[in-house]
Amino acid sequence: MKEQLLSDPVFGMAAGQFDRVADFLNLNQSVRERCKWPKRILTFSLPVHMDDGRTEVFFGYRVQHHLSRGPVKGGLRFHPKVNVGEVAALAMWMNWKCSLMGLPYGGGKGGITCDPRDLSMTEQERLTRRFAQEISPFIGPEIDVMAPDVGTNSQHMAWILDTYSTREGRFVPEVVTGKPVELQGSEGRTQATGHGVAFLATRALNKLDLPVAGATAIVQGFGNVGSYAVETMNAYGMKVQGVSDVSGAIWNDKGLDAFKLREHVAQTGGVAGFPDSEPIDPDEMLLRECDVLVPAALERVITEKNAAKLRCKILAEAANGPTTQPADAIIEERGDIFLLPDILCNAGGVTVSYFEWVQNLQRFSWSKVEVLTKLETKLNQAFENLLHFCEQNKCGTRLGALAIGVDNVARVKQTRGLFP
Repeated sequence: MKEQLLSDPVFGMAAGQFDRVADFLNLNQSVRERCKWPKRILTFSLPVHMDDGRTEVFFGYRVQHHLSRGPVKGGLRFHPKVNVGEVAALAMWMNWKCSLMGLPYGGGKGGITCDPRDLSMTEQERLTRRFAQEISPFIGPEIDVMAPDVGTNSQHMAWILDTYSTREGRFVPEVVTGKPVELQGSEGRTQATGHGVAFLATRALNKLDLPVAGATAIVQGFGNVGSYAVETMNAYGMKVQGVSDVSGAIWNDKGLDAFKLREHVAQTGGVAGFPDSEPIDPDEMLLRECDVLVPAALERVITEKNAAKLRCKILAEAANGPTTQPADAIIEERGDIFLLPDILCNAGGVTVSYFEWVQNLQRFSWSKVEVLTKLETKLNQAFENLLHFCEQNKCGTRLGALAIGVDNVARVKQTRGLFP
């Protein structure tokens, strides 16, 4: 299994980052091995009745990286390229992210290999409920708490909640987060990740003594995270000039309106063809001059081929693993880009998921203002802690963020010991 995971480029990237951090922290061999590898790797075959009467078998995965600090936390994605290596890498990153943010969770991630665009909502419901039924013995409020991710949303979480609650014979809202508000979901959860990305971008601009109002931005990806990042940056007075998604890329020197663009995407399925904009090559868009560049799509989009050509002042990683290790080395050597690493930059989602879980356990609800205020407080604290660590240890923000996360997990492993 180790060889299979390491052969996957995404897991190999996550493992390479960990090895660098473990060397930096001088972890002993026992703790190093226990921190690196997942606790559980679960694989399911999921037969589903399709609308045309045939039966199709899908494959689903859930990786629970560690439960040493609490239940694992992480999303469930529907995507045609999902595989166990990618899921394991995402679970590892989530582990360090929760640790960095001071959340009482380990890292988890799940995925089903499918293209949700090819499935009706009834087929998606059958697939989601089948996955929930198969994984029910391995999840729970104190074991594994799922949330939406790429290709899933609050409705998928509602189906998981209903399936699990039916099995338990009682309503268990704390088994998932990112669910509808009417099912005790949290106000502010939907926009949390994008809001956090925009908030941290303003903190980075402050540190660089650059004005927030009028700052320019480019956003790659206009899903849940990217769209709310654009919306919040607009609210801060920033000018988002370029946006891309699977349909293409668009540009407007004067800035794009987030609300009108959201309406256009809802009607057409993509950003392409948005009025008051011009089409642009998506790869070229990443290389245009801007204050803030936000990769908010999938992994490995900033590579050794384009890292030296970036013309941003701040790289705000809204996606998980958008920058490869060779690209990281180029950016570090350049020294002119302020990196907001993914495990901090996109931590808004899991932080508000934690708030949702706490509210469910207490059977008490907070307002949206309370939620977003608490989120900004947590993000600002983690941001300042990271900058202090990097200054003290003379390291970059990627290494610093991972080192804080890994070190906290390693200390817990060391303190708890190894059961004979």
